[in-house]
Amino acid sequence: MEAIEPLVQERALDRDCTTLSRHVLQQLQSFSADAQDLSALMNRIALAGKLIARRMSRAGLMENVLGFTGEVNVQGESVKKMDLYANEVFISVFKQSGLVCRLASEEMEKPYYIPENCPIGRYTLLYDPIDGSSNIDININVGSIFSIRQQEGTDEDGSALDLLQNGHKQIAAGYILYGPSTMLVYSIGKGVHSFTLDPSLGEFILSNENIQIPEHGPIYSVNEGNFWQWEDSIRNYTRYVHRHEGYTARYGGALVGDFHRILFQGGVFLYPGTQKKPDGKLRLLYEAAPLAFLAAQAGGRASNGMQEIMDVVPKKLHERVPLFIGSKEDVALVESFITEGAREDKQKALA
Repeated sequence: MEAIEPLVQERALDRDCTTLSRHVLQQLQSFSADAQDLSALMNRIALAGKLIARRMSRAGLMENVLGFTGEVNVQGESVKKMDLYANEVFISVFKQSGLVCRLASEEMEKPYYIPENCPIGRYTLLYDPIDGSSNIDININVGSIFSIRQQEGTDEDGSALDLLQNGHKQIAAGYILYGPSTMLVYSIGKGVHSFTLDPSLGEFILSNENIQIPEHGPIYSVNEGNFWQWEDSIRNYTRYVHRHEGYTARYGGALVGDFHRILFQGGVFLYPGTQKKPDGKLRLLYEAAPLAFLAAQAGGRASNGMQEIMDVVPKKLHERVPLFIGSKEDVALVESFITEGAREDKQKALA
């Protein structure tokens, strides 16, 4: 009987498994043109994820996959070969979609336009092709982050000013995690759901539905190597968790991987500003806002310390923002230290 049980479970999975495209249509409870467009967009994102995952799985065996290109991106950061490859994968995949007019990536100074799609393409994809690319060469988790927005206006001058709006304008967001298994997590404003890539089927299969971040969690995730570059308020928060039981530090160097852990286990991820970079390192449109969308849908929060990330309106495409994201209680605790720090600074200024 014990030997038969796994076979029964596998047959049940084969019969009842829900694919990504099917799930999107079920979420929308519609087969309308808009619903089919969104399903098609998610399928294209999934295809990009499969191509990147395949490349990742063979990275150590192929030439010109690992290491740096020798180029510097618009952020002033050295470009990894996988950054460039993944960025080109998203462009190639969406060139064929007929749905997306523009792609905006942290690797490109300006959006990439697909003229043949623009007469009918009503959507813009914003993405970070490889988050945590410093982990690639040592075979540690990395990911891709994505967000879908509807184009407003014609954008004839190519300025993409309609993208400079708050996170509530996103109609979908998510990420792909490349790890022991490849997972795609997404939301279209109807909860957060995760899918695992089944290599034998070539399909992302539903693995967790309606994920909820715990109200409070034990994890704090931050690069403590920057401790002396932080404001006193963030240092005081860190001292607090050091001195109280029930907290554990987990930091992997890739936002997607660290957020994924907190999504399921609870806690808070912190990327504060520093003396050198007061606005932090993370990009609002490509990293912070998409994950804030997910956090809100999962019952969590995302803040820049003073304001909800979803309410922040960027002034430029590559704007950076401090990020505190995760369980409601844990984000609120971080904010309390920041508020207290601001109050003390004000008192000192008046003294």
